[in-house]
Amino acid sequence: MTTIAIAAPHPAGIEAARRVTAEGGGVIDAALAAAAALTVAYPHQCSLGGDLVALVRDGTRGSVHAVLSAGAAAAATDPVAQRAAGERMPGGGAQTVTVPGAVAGWAELARLGARLPLARALAPAQDMADAGVPVSAGLARAVRSRLDVVRADPGLSALLLDKAGQPLDRGDTLRQPALAATLGELADNWGHFYTGPTSRRLVAALRARGSRLTQEDFAAHRAQLTEPLALTRDGVTWWAAPPPSQGVSLLAVLGQDGDRLTAARQAELNRDALLGDPRCGPVDLDGLLLRAPRDTTALPSGPRPAGDTVAITAVDDRGNAVSLIQSVFQTFGSGIADPATGIVLHNRGSAFSLDPAHPGALRPGARPAHTLCPALATAPDRVLALGCQGGRAQAWILSQVAEELLDTADAGALLARPRWVIGSGDLNRPRPTLVLEPETPDEEGLTETAHALGLTVDRTPGPHDEAGHVQTARLRAGTVDAASDPRADGTTALLTTRD
Repeated sequence: MTTIAIAAPHPAGIEAARRVTAEGGGVIDAALAAAAALTVAYPHQCSLGGDLVALVRDGTRGSVHAVLSAGAAAAATDPVAQRAAGERMPGGGAQTVTVPGAVAGWAELARLGARLPLARALAPAQDMADAGVPVSAGLARAVRSRLDVVRADPGLSALLLDKAGQPLDRGDTLRQPALAATLGELADNWGHFYTGPTSRRLVAALRARGSRLTQEDFAAHRAQLTEPLALTRDGVTWWAAPPPSQGVSLLAVLGQDGDRLTAARQAELNRDALLGDPRCGPVDLDGLLLRAPRDTTALPSGPRPAGDTVAITAVDDRGNAVSLIQSVFQTFGSGIADPATGIVLHNRGSAFSLDPAHPGALRPGARPAHTLCPALATAPDRVLALGCQGGRAQAWILSQVAEELLDTADAGALLARPRWVIGSGDLNRPRPTLVLEPETPDEEGLTETAHALGLTVDRTPGPHDEAGHVQTARLRAGTVDAASDPRADGTTALLTTRD
């Protein structure tokens, strides 16, 4: 028997993982089942209509792979016309939808060592969508926070408002029959999302709203299986996804001595100026890793959109591990839910820069700079998987817990500890700001450093979603455990599966 520790931000993910491991699934099957279930229970944060970035460790070989399934802009994208419409990409709407990568990402993960067919991993999610799931506290908050967006879209309104036009409340039942039918269709053949009836419905819905995406754009999408970036320090190797993911920014902060806030602020500036799609041009890794000074003030400013995400982490007692993040970017993504498929569509394209000199500029077929930042760490007798919700702040959030998670006995207490984040528009602040939860460690020192860096200092009245929802699973000296951030609706489990 093998024991798997898993963490997810909603119990539905754990329930789905429990079901597939009872059927003989392993760590990858558990992560996939949880990921699919979360698209049902957490439509404000993830969907079949979003992207996926993951890291996978093979415990036998000790190898780590990255799966980047980030969709591209339409081949017919016209940057000149988009620039004429405004200085920045819009925050939502059909123009911000790039080809969704999540489903292709699931299939790529399954090829890396799933024990069961992908259809088995999707089955719990399909049943949940059909029978309904209780509205969580997090989903209820999200509906109210973007109620104007929900009411403006027929698909979201039908999904999230009651017959009187009021938002569903915590504990109400969320049923999604169209999504259940789509999941059943993809269980028969996941490729239908890109070359079959699902893609045809999505393209028709998007083009009716002015999108330039075509069937050919969907058919061209491929999940990218690639080598992760790695940083070895003090006997620990940290693994992160390469660009266009901002995983490089996490390694940049972990690789610096001294003050972490100063390192995070410099990594933020460099990321905003330097991160882009390496398929469209060179990406300055030395600058992103803070290995060489860069004058970011002379470079175009990057985009500052808000984000929403789910992270799933799973580790078994053989050293196999998955850190998976999927997202619709901003809460409810583009603000479009397609009634025919039940799919909420992301707004990842809002992260493109409209400055043609920027590495992350809008181009035909380009992938936008990506906030998704899963991480793994390996050391003697230890394997750590971690990831978090937190938009553009993910790297700084993870940097505050990553190293201590390798050794602390109480991972749950560490995740509950107050944290800080930095940002501006992505944190709904008018200028660069350090946001502190109450009783954040070294609050006085952080405040002093923030003022020296020219940051405004703001304090939240209590634990806050802005500080992220960290999920972690660990193997230490042959024993596995997991922890889920109390800021989310999540939980953990130890699951056993037959070898």
